[in-house]
This record gives sequence, C-alpha cells and structure tokens, in this order.
Amino acid sequence: MKNLTNPTWIMVKGCLFLLLGMLAGVLQFLEHPTLRAGLLLIVAVWAFCRFYYFVFYVIEGYVDASYRFSGFLSLARWLIQHRKATIPTVPQSPSGSR
Repeated sequence: MKNLTNPTWIMVKGCLFLLLGMLAGVLQFLEHPTLRAGLLLIVAVWAFCRFYYFVFYVIEGYVDASYRFSGFLSLARWLIQHRKATIPTVPQSPSGSR
C-alpha cells in the first residue's frame, strides 16, 4: 500500500479518526451514563493521548534522535533493540582472585 501524501485526504483521514473516537466514546458513555464512567473514559482518552505523544515525540526528541517511529510495531522493535544495547554486562573476575 502506498503512503497517503495528499494534504486534503490526510485531513479527511484525521477528521474521520476524530469522528470515530467521539462516536465510540459517546456510545460507551450512553451504555453506562454515570459520572464515574464518564470520568474514567476521559482519563483513558487523556492517558492514551499522552502515551502517543511520548512514543512519537518525546522518545524521538529526547531519548534517541536517530530513530523515527513508523508505528507501534516499530516502537516494539526499537524497545527490544534498545534494551539489548543498554543491558550492562557483568565483568568476569579472573580465576582465583578474591
């Protein structure tokens, strides 16, 4: 599949994501119309937005400027590789020395 490059269709796609999210949130709230359900829904949306910001801005800007994420699978691969690269190795002591 080729990348979407037309600015108009990118905006349409963004608006559709917004509409889908709003529709899902409203339908979820209408199923359980309580203050608690509404607050939990707001907190969940806020937390996922902050996580998205962290993944695609904070890590690229402050942790590893050389890497560009293309999605959450790309993030998973980076985390696995980054973890392997930062695990300290325990030096082996020479035999017989204490």
